Amino acid sequence: MKRNIVIAAVTAAALIGGGTATALATTGDDQGPARQAANTKLSDDGNRDDQDDRDDRDDHDDAAKVSSSDVTAPEAIASALKHTSGTVVSAELDDEDDSDKVVWKVDVLSGDNTWRSVSVDPSSGKVLGSQTDDEDDTAQVRAALKGSSVTAEEAAKAAAGKGVVTSVGLDEDGKDKSWEAETRTSGGAEQDWKIDLASGKVTADRSDAQDDDADDADDQD
Repeated sequence: MKRNIVIAAVTAAALIGGGTATALATTGDDQGPARQAANTKLSDDGNRDDQDDRDDRDDHDDAAKVSSSDVTAPEAIASALKHTSGTVVSAELDDEDDSDKVVWKVDVLSGDNTWRSVSVDPSSGKVLGSQTDDEDDTAQVRAALKGSSVTAEEAAKAAAGKGVVTSVGLDEDGKDKSWEAETRTSGGAEQDWKIDLASGKVTADRSDAQDDDADDADDQD
């Protein structure tokens, strides 16, 4: 209706003035919100698909990292300790400085409370270098490890029975302190584990599974 009124008004003005005019048809205002909502939904769907594609690529990249490593987590830890004495707090198979090169990164806490990150070649086990890091949880780490009889290397060996260990690290937060490890199976499935600091017993990380379930529920909403 509004479009017809505009056209009629412009046409009448042209006849009265003796000239010509071109009427531009406009759509009703009530179609704007519907079109905007449709475009927003398409945008959201596209963003979600893009995120799914990125997640799939990340999973593929992680699997490639595991398959490209001949050096196990315990071996990487042992190599790092030969280079830098101290207590290994974590070891992770990761990209080096956001590049495509994958290395073992082993964090070592020395006796004088100096933190060093040691890079270990995943193919040869050779130490590629190290650098000093600044950490603010030294006291927490020391307290968590006090009385512990299981080292990071031993925790990694224990978790190796569940799959290929891609990372192991100390969880010094909360009431139940433990080593945490992530493994991957030959099929690419990943799982998180807790290793008791005293006994070395390996149990599935239930809290991580609950977090994944909560994330899946949010995605469905």
